[in-house]
Amino acid sequence: MEKVVCVTGGSGAIGSWLVHLLLDRGYTVHATVQNLNDEAETKHLQALDGASERLRLFQMELLHYDSVLEAIRGCAGVFHIASPCIVGQVQDPQKDLLDPAIKGTANVLTAAKEAGVRRVVVTSSVAAIIPSPTWPGDVPKREECWADVELCKQKALWYSLSKTLAEKAVWDFAKESGLDVVTVNPGIVLGEVIAPRLNASMLMLLRLLQGCDDTYEDIFMGSVHFKDVALAHILVYENKSAAGRHVCVEAISHYGDFAAKVGELYPEYKVPKMQRDTQPGLLRVKDGSKKLMDLGLQITPIEEIIKDSVEDLKKKGFLP
Repeated sequence: MEKVVCVTGGSGAIGSWLVHLLLDRGYTVHATVQNLNDEAETKHLQALDGASERLRLFQMELLHYDSVLEAIRGCAGVFHIASPCIVGQVQDPQKDLLDPAIKGTANVLTAAKEAGVRRVVVTSSVAAIIPSPTWPGDVPKREECWADVELCKQKALWYSLSKTLAEKAVWDFAKESGLDVVTVNPGIVLGEVIAPRLNASMLMLLRLLQGCDDTYEDIFMGSVHFKDVALAHILVYENKSAAGRHVCVEAISHYGDFAAKVGELYPEYKVPKMQRDTQPGLLRVKDGSKKLMDLGLQITPIEEIIKDSVEDLKKKGFLP
């Protein structure tokens, strides 16, 4: 049972990478999808090495507790990734983002407790760290920093609000129940996409390469490779000394830094030139993932993250 784990949101961009690396390490994986009859969710997972022997797919609805418990039962660990990611316009924030993130996470944690799970790794986000305008300007925004809930509501930053409230609920649940929980807080996650659909971060990069001059000042804190995020999840699951939150970025940086590096590496595209200080109050730090690095994570350099991402966008026909 020690080598049996559940990955919620297993068909997504991060989930697919995590399932891939877990199977490589000999784990048996219960991966959840929204629709077992949708090949866009299942085919790429079933094609992974080791899938025919050690991958079980479960149709799960975050707000339906029985489906959550069915996927988790019999597992020693849970990686909870499933949560809607809508960065732009949101029709119904409560229904589309907040309920699945907060109530869905509560269902996963409750089911994990009922099933006797050893440890739960929850995928949070740097969106639960920024925006945080009252944080001291001379102190890096690391694990101790939290996004300002009221500001998120005022600025309609519903994704940030969903991730912040969901993670706060995680720590409340862990404190009350004694469940062993750790979180990983990735930045903008890029690289080669195993899943057939692009994630929001890759679409952000695509927009930049197409000439859009968005600044994302309230949600950007640095980028990170898919493989590093998946490895970070495994590291904090397997290492008993891992505790609390874990920022997962190549470096804490501004969106202007990222855009400049993309433009430098790919001058043939219409990458707009923008000011470098696009995140007021965000202190740049090279070892933003210090906690994970101390556990042994080797962070992929920014140049490699961007090159892997752009080459994948070309291969999939999104770029000439």
